[in-house]
Amino acid sequence: MRHLILLLAFSGWIMYGHSQNLDSLKFKKHFYVTWGYTHAVYSKSSIHFENHSNKYNPATGRYDNYDFTIYDVTARDRPDFNKIRDVVNVTIPQFVFRIGYSFNSKWGFELNYDHTKYVVDDYQKVRVQGQFNDNWVNNDTILDPLTFLHFEHTDGANFWMFNMVRRWSLLHPNKNLNVSWVLKPGAGFVVPRTDCTLFGQRLNNNWKLAGWIVGVETGMRVEFLRNGFFEFVGKASYADYVNCFVLGRGNGVANHHFSTAQLTGTIGLKFSSKR
Repeated sequence: MRHLILLLAFSGWIMYGHSQNLDSLKFKKHFYVTWGYTHAVYSKSSIHFENHSNKYNPATGRYDNYDFTIYDVTARDRPDFNKIRDVVNVTIPQFVFRIGYSFNSKWGFELNYDHTKYVVDDYQKVRVQGQFNDNWVNNDTILDPLTFLHFEHTDGANFWMFNMVRRWSLLHPNKNLNVSWVLKPGAGFVVPRTDCTLFGQRLNNNWKLAGWIVGVETGMRVEFLRNGFFEFVGKASYADYVNCFVLGRGNGVANHHFSTAQLTGTIGLKFSSKR
């Protein structure tokens, strides 16, 4: 997280202190697509679970009505980078995809998709407070996935964002190389596929539009030859999962919010359009 803050501060220095102008370079409007992979870290979050459906659960032999919160939960990503070399499984790791349009030498926009994964750490001790079938609980509990709870968004946390793109040229030694700094503020939606185990019952739920996200991405873009480019960027964002499935539609919901920091590398292609 500290390194990402330094990266964002450096982008601000470039924004206000750099004098080279991309307008002096020959520029063509263009579409572009990029593909790459990301590593993420997450802040702690408190997750609230609620179910007032009054449905009988044969797995537990009771009516699983509950309204409780687990506090200061730690979670991590699941990069699965070892799958990258397997062409069939290139979408299993935490991949990212962007499609964008640069309409002049400084400004553009892009659709940004991050297939990040969010996994709550099993067997951590957390404070649990709330009601289970009208029984009040307020104590420390181990998150045992066999007897109590396991919670993850692993197919995935799924950040969809619409970003504005601002560019500053840093180096343009020849027509085949251009190095620039990019800044991409944006906002959008989270569409997780939540895999939840509660009281011994597990369901890998369907994808669901569950909340919103805001953030900013910034870093280096290196354009080479005529149509290729590489980006290495950092991203800071805040995601609010307002309404996630627990054990299927109508059988409990969960909500939580957290901050995230990512480091992402992508490679892309440009497709020039008419001026």
